[in-house]
Amino acid sequence: MSEILARTLGGKPVVGIDGTDFGTLSTVTMDPDSGALRDLVVDARGQTSAADVPRGGDDGRLQIPVSRVEAVNDQIVVQAAE
Repeated sequence: MSEILARTLGGKPVVGIDGTDFGTLSTVTMDPDSGALRDLVVDARGQTSAADVPRGGDDGRLQIPVSRVEAVNDQIVVQAAE
């Protein structure tokens, strides 16, 4: 994947590879020790089943591991949970 500036990601739609609309990207979490990116924090839109969402946050936001990202263009495309 080519380099992408973090400031261009905020507010992008997050969708599953099957077209499921998860919401919009709020922020990205990282490991403070290693600097490795951890999760996309997504402001959820509509109803998504537990099978569709890799992890749910306690505050109603979705936390999707960065390892699930498939593509980033006009939207962020992610794999559903295994």
